[in-house]
Amino acid sequence: MMNQKSTVRRRTARLLAITTAAVLSAVLLAACTSNASSDSSGTTGLVSPDFQGSSGQGSSGQGESGQVSPDQGAADAAAGSDAIEGVTSDVQASDRSVITTGSVSITVTDPIDAAQAAVTLTEQAGGRIDSRNETPATDNQPASASLTLRIPADALDRTVTDLKELGTVNFVSLNAADVTQQSQDLDARITSLQTSTDRLIALMTEAASTTDLIAIESALSTRQSELESLQSQRTSLSDQIDFSTLSLELYSEGTVAPSSPDNFFTGLVTGWNSLVAALGGLLVGLGVALPWLVTIGVLAGIVVLIVRLSIRKRKAA
Repeated sequence: MMNQKSTVRRRTARLLAITTAAVLSAVLLAACTSNASSDSSGTTGLVSPDFQGSSGQGSSGQGESGQVSPDQGAADAAAGSDAIEGVTSDVQASDRSVITTGSVSITVTDPIDAAQAAVTLTEQAGGRIDSRNETPATDNQPASASLTLRIPADALDRTVTDLKELGTVNFVSLNAADVTQQSQDLDARITSLQTSTDRLIALMTEAASTTDLIAIESALSTRQSELESLQSQRTSLSDQIDFSTLSLELYSEGTVAPSSPDNFFTGLVTGWNSLVAALGGLLVGLGVALPWLVTIGVLAGIVVLIVRLSIRKRKAA
């Protein structure tokens, strides 16, 4: 009896399992069919009606209605890409802040005249001269000149090309430093401090007591000092960005030969110049030796003092 009940239970469990599996399979199949239909209809809906129309453009060179030539598609994509890259490069170039510095060395016939020509070229470009040193030719050294030129950044290349025409170029070195991040950081800090300063000025009119007024004035003074410092830094940075710094060295082609005196006056001048040069050399030598002489004198004085003290102690003993 127990065996029959057990057999019935097993058959019932198997039947339930088979039925459940069949139901689940049917549900999954229906879901998959529904998804496939949905995907198909969704894809169809995304296609433009222009691409689904009848073949009414046979004479336009398209083989089938609603299809675009691969060459035409590639050309359109390339044109769009080039346009985007062009706009992006223009924006990036306009947004960059760059400081350009450089050095130029040129051998010229007359460094003094070449220096004046360099000044003229710089001023014509809209620049300025920050420093100018000229050394005329002497019996011992050739003439030379050195200048620090500040040239508008957009005119630097043209001006350097013009400077090369002054003589024989020894070397040209240009360096560019991107300070965009530093410039943007200064602008942000200046804006923040300006807003804070304006707020403190507004609060001064609403101060309820003398203590509050003093505290606001103290904070305002600190903010204004910081703001002025940042504005000064920004002005200096803008000047370096707008005007490139170029160090120009001009050298003579050779040493100037000394001329011999041909009369009493020129002989007197030559003798005087020789005397001045000799005295100048003597003073230079004295300046070099003076620290050593002072040091030796101090050490000698210490030695003499020690010797005298030793003699006195011996006599006292």
